[in-house]
Amino acid sequence: MTRILQFGATGQLAREMLARQEAPIEVVALSRAEVDLTDPAAVARAVEDSGAIDLVLNAAAYTAVDKAESEPDAAYAVNARAPEAMAKACQARGLPLIHISTDMVFDGEKARAYVEDDPTNPLHVYGASKLAGEQAVLGHCDRALVARVSWLFSAYGQNFLQWFLKASQAGTPMRLVDDQKARPTASGDLAAFILSQADRLARAPAGAPEWGLLHVVNDGVASRYDMARTIFAMAFPGREPPPMEPVPTSAFPTPAKRALNAVLDTGRLQRVFGVQLRPWEEAMEDTIEQLAAAEA
Repeated sequence: MTRILQFGATGQLAREMLARQEAPIEVVALSRAEVDLTDPAAVARAVEDSGAIDLVLNAAAYTAVDKAESEPDAAYAVNARAPEAMAKACQARGLPLIHISTDMVFDGEKARAYVEDDPTNPLHVYGASKLAGEQAVLGHCDRALVARVSWLFSAYGQNFLQWFLKASQAGTPMRLVDDQKARPTASGDLAAFILSQADRLARAPAGAPEWGLLHVVNDGVASRYDMARTIFAMAFPGREPPPMEPVPTSAFPTPAKRALNAVLDTGRLQRVFGVQLRPWEEAMEDTIEQLAAAEA
């Protein structure tokens, strides 16, 4: 049995981990009600007092990208100081740590996909807080894997898929950003990858190639406009979609500036783990079917 101590119980990844766990993997999830992520001492105690644990997963984060501009301390507390406390406690116990990060540590100025060691330059507080979390984790735990992800979607929580399915029902014209590009990623596929590698990571020693930065995203690149057209065709086959107009990011000014290129390269994922996640469209179709089954 490999036991994973998971920070986070209600987010997209956290719920997928709990839904997909099966022997010989057990996920022990800690909610924010059980551990105050703004209290580093409480975070450290959770690791110290966790008993027979083989691996720690940080699936919790402050994710309000625009709100973070006016709440920097809250963003840094959860996204940087809490992971630092986890990393120090894991190092003290000799435990490996998987920490989830984001494409938003990059500024989007690169013409091609970003590899793990490309220079970072976050454009906003959220991205800067996540970068600080990456640095803290890698700096304080010698068996740490920082998995960068992008544009997560699932049948749980709030995400673009859920928003669009509701918004498109009205049939009113929609304007959708078409100049931001990324690799949409299914939270379920991310969870499946973590669960499939849990035993390997629990046994990997310090200095092994598994540790460090890793981009874990589905195959294929899309904009929000691309996603919307695909989602509607899958969810409502044969129906006429509402008018959808592709527009630039500048059409929707936001407190936090968005990078136009958020595409993450997955070469290291393939080289080290022998894994390439499936095309995002396949994962999207499965997620839409999951939602439909839940409503039936």
